[in-house]
Amino acid sequence: MKTIKNLERLQRLHLLIKAERTGSPRDISKKLSVSERMVYTLVDQLKSLDAVICYKRSSRTYVYREPFQLHINISVFVINKNCVTKLYEGSYFEKTLKK
Repeated sequence: MKTIKNLERLQRLHLLIKAERTGSPRDISKKLSVSERMVYTLVDQLKSLDAVICYKRSSRTYVYREPFQLHINISVFVINKNCVTKLYEGSYFEKTLKK
């Protein structure tokens, strides 16, 4: 389940960056309930997906310097005794940010 939690954090960070409302790394750590070190790890993970991200000190927010989208879709199926049960399929992480 660590992978799902990480994907959820990536999606939440992406939405904050897209809205240019991240705040400082300390602010993000509070919003995501993670350590500041984890914030830098998440930013690095987005960068590894070719997101061009920079921190604007004047606005105190991370921003995308080039268009970038992150869509996470998950499908969960249970297969047993020649039976397939779909538990979930869709964009669980596509949520809007509260203002």
